Amino acid sequence: MSNVPPILSALALAALALAPVGCKREDMHNQPRHEWQEASEFFANGMAARPQVEGTMATAQLLSTSPLLTTRAPGGAYADAYPFEITRGALERGRQRFDIYCSMCHGATGYGDGMIVQRGFVRPPSFHIDRLRAAPPGYFVEVITHGFGAMYSYNDRVVPEDRWKIAAYVKTLQMSQATDLATLSPEDRRRVEQSGTPGGPVGQRSGAEPEAREPQGKGARQ
Repeated sequence: MSNVPPILSALALAALALAPVGCKREDMHNQPRHEWQEASEFFANGMAARPQVEGTMATAQLLSTSPLLTTRAPGGAYADAYPFEITRGALERGRQRFDIYCSMCHGATGYGDGMIVQRGFVRPPSFHIDRLRAAPPGYFVEVITHGFGAMYSYNDRVVPEDRWKIAAYVKTLQMSQATDLATLSPEDRRRVEQSGTPGGPVGQRSGAEPEAREPQGKGARQ
């Protein structure tokens, strides 16, 4: 007979009895399932994998042929046309997305005086300089997609359709700052004057900075 105390023997037997239970996982870690390309008798074609639903797109599938992601014309120049109709609703959506993602740097009117710039972040060029006034919408969509200078890419934050709507809103901002009140209809002029905008180009800020030479190098921004 062993001299092992009965209590220790009982504990050892209990541990042995529980050991298989502790190693065996019968919860969701071991679900009944079929592996990729595995045979199955359940379906008539003998395959576990089901045909893709029409229109399914793989997560790694290239989307460069989509009009929403085509920022260049066939000749290589930036696209000057939008891939869908720009309506008042599209501009409102563009303004909303601009306020969320862009205004903190570029400012509400696109002069590059957003709040984080006022707090020391590198200042982006004004949207109202000649180069950016002449830039087609495809340019702005490409910058939103890939980033430029100190501006990082927003391709995982702003969906492609909204990038075009933001670009359309930027072009609208540029137009608003370069339109002379005298060229507006009496009704539109009255609406602008009632909003408190001073005379001269619509929305132009008094004492706005002259068009300065844009910074080059690492700190340059779109």
